[in-house]
Amino acid sequence: MADGKTRVFITGTAGFIGYHLARLLLEAGCTVHGYDGMTDYYDVALKRRRQAMLLQTPGFAATEGMLEDGARLDAAIDACAPEVIVHLAAQAGVRYSIENPRAYVDANLVGSFNVMEAARRHAVRHLLMASTSSVYGANPEMPYRETDKADTQMSFYAATKKANEAMGHAWAHIHGLPITMFRFFTVYGPWGRPDMALFKFTDAILAGRPIDIYNHGEMWRDFTYIDDLVAGIRALIDAVPGRPETPEAIAPGDSLSPVAPFRIVNIGNSTKVRLLDFVEAIEAEIGRPALRNMMPMQPGDVPATWADASLLRHLTGHAPQTDFREGVARFVRWFRDYYGR
Repeated sequence: MADGKTRVFITGTAGFIGYHLARLLLEAGCTVHGYDGMTDYYDVALKRRRQAMLLQTPGFAATEGMLEDGARLDAAIDACAPEVIVHLAAQAGVRYSIENPRAYVDANLVGSFNVMEAARRHAVRHLLMASTSSVYGANPEMPYRETDKADTQMSFYAATKKANEAMGHAWAHIHGLPITMFRFFTVYGPWGRPDMALFKFTDAILAGRPIDIYNHGEMWRDFTYIDDLVAGIRALIDAVPGRPETPEAIAPGDSLSPVAPFRIVNIGNSTKVRLLDFVEAIEAEIGRPALRNMMPMQPGDVPATWADASLLRHLTGHAPQTDFREGVARFVRWFRDYYGR
């Protein structure tokens, strides 16, 4: 597992997941260089606070820049000379991809290509890149397995992430660069993003405002607590995929490519939770009921996500297991402390 003086370059360290991963790796003794564009998709003050805390930690340095700025990204990676790159930065959000699809082309397609090219040039030991459970799209078979067909994306955000997976596979095949793509499932926890449901619900309930509950609450998500997620990423750093000698050498259930050192891995809690149960957990921790505004399903959204995380367990021995009630309680305590409410 990554530790000692491993040099790791992480994109998106001012973001929710990037901040927590950088902190975990720094605690393990790694040297970490962060890269973040500080975009205003949500409150930049929150991003700067995360980055400021990391900058107080020995072993961490950061560069501010956009993924699309290939020259600036290259200079930062050259200065770090990383052994491992973890690419987390992206334009996120299913709903915003309907309003501003160009941002997803620039960050998720052009930006990811720039990261892949830098990783090839430095011949890093392992390139790990974030994908999303949204790539499973309209697939009705659950729990989702990495070997399932995933060709029916329902949002442009998901489509750009599926494109990243295809780009990564081609890069791994052509250049022999080991690449792992991990698919996230509804990540939540302290220092989370303000555009996510848990943040918005907590804020609204405390202020006495109504909350919008889509599909009348008949939605299910595989909520993954942030500490479980970053522990899984850290463990995957050393699960470097290799090009198999023959397709028959690939173990059943393994998503390893038959022609490239490339693998896709789910990181999820392996439990689907009904949205209304999630809301009730927030209400219980805050100590007051929400004003519920029941809404129809939103365009681009899916009614359920549910991960089969057995491949992650097989590769690393790691199994996310934080109960959503405990995770919600930790978030609410952080929110009230941070915002003084």
